[in-house]
Amino acid sequence: MHSSEAMALSAALLAVAGRLTQRIHDGVAARGFEGLRPAHGFAFARLAPGGATVTELAAHLGVTKQAASQLVDEIVRKGYAERRPHPADARARLIVLTARGLACTRAAEESAAEAVRGWIAVLGEGEVDALGERLARIAPSGPIRPSW
Repeated sequence: MHSSEAMALSAALLAVAGRLTQRIHDGVAARGFEGLRPAHGFAFARLAPGGATVTELAAHLGVTKQAASQLVDEIVRKGYAERRPHPADARARLIVLTARGLACTRAAEESAAEAVRGWIAVLGEGEVDALGERLARIAPSGPIRPSW
């Protein structure tokens, strides 16, 4: 593959990722969850399984503890998360999604499914399944982070 072809492939993947992020964000807002940025979704993904400390969230997002703390302050103020005592560390606080935060996460999942249905309409289900399998082989492991 020539450099220009590699650049075109890179640009196409970035465009699809950017469009997918925007579609999910727009779908979440259309379902009544306003005042959020796409970066919040990356935090919600880490918090959804059972919560996290600010330090764990910072590592997941690839930001400083101060930046993660500011993000937590924002989503707590908006009612999407709450601070609880950490069950194993009296010095730490566990950040967990509220019912509203969990509902927002489900809205994001529904929005993602809508976007993928659009791909199926264009490519067909078999092609989308194959695309998913191929991308999984080259996708890095670990957290999916926003492009700061």
